[in-house]
Amino acid sequence: MFGCSASAQVKTSRETKGQYLSANMAFSVGVMSAMYLCKGVSGAHLNPAVTLSFCSLGRVPWVKLLPYALCQVLGAYLASGLVFLVYYDAIMDFSGGNLTVYGANETASIFATYPVEHLSLSSSILDQVVATAMLMLCILPLDDQKNSPAPDALIPPIVAVVVLGIGMSMSSNCGGAINPARDLGPRLLTLTAGWGTEVFTCYNYWFWVPIMAPLLGGMVGSGMYLVFIAWHLPDLPTNPPIDSSSTKPTTEVWKQPPAPVKEGVELKTAIF
Repeated sequence: MFGCSASAQVKTSRETKGQYLSANMAFSVGVMSAMYLCKGVSGAHLNPAVTLSFCSLGRVPWVKLLPYALCQVLGAYLASGLVFLVYYDAIMDFSGGNLTVYGANETASIFATYPVEHLSLSSSILDQVVATAMLMLCILPLDDQKNSPAPDALIPPIVAVVVLGIGMSMSSNCGGAINPARDLGPRLLTLTAGWGTEVFTCYNYWFWVPIMAPLLGGMVGSGMYLVFIAWHLPDLPTNPPIDSSSTKPTTEVWKQPPAPVKEGVELKTAIF
């Protein structure tokens, strides 16, 4: 909701009430807030690509993948629907009542992502694979106890900064979805809210790229983390087992009087 609202504010005001940076920052604030909000319930799974990667790593049971993904898409759909209601008058005024994907007054990009005119299909796929792989490479170490994990309470703002960095550096080609739910949910909203099937047929049915490429990118990033980082980390130290039958309680040791020390033994000890 934060990200699409910022996009609506920037576009409908013709960049007089926000710019490219403000939209990226709003998405990051939304990610951070959502993680704090639901981290205790689901572990803050907001992205099917992240959930799929965690399932492949054994951090999340596979049985949760489909329910999580469906809820993520539904959440994005409801959030974009609320944005559409809040900015309905501004969107209609900006577009002249003509809801379209193309042209100077298009408004579909407020909600879903679309490629720039010169971008090839292969480049758009590479764009999303690389961006999502970078996302996974940056967030996997945060709770890896064998690496240098971040404090639990600081993980949401760190992830938000990572998302901000990706948005500021890798979103000019095709919007920087890096999240199938973030793109598909709002795209379904535009389908049902008046933009029509053009949101799926435009750019030669390009819509599948921000759905499938992030899933592939998440797996690529997870594989890279395993091969180049995780498999080379030392095992966590373990405390050796204590034989209770051969050791005396600490309190008993304290109660014992100090053993007499011979002068020669004391001298050897001091020299050593």
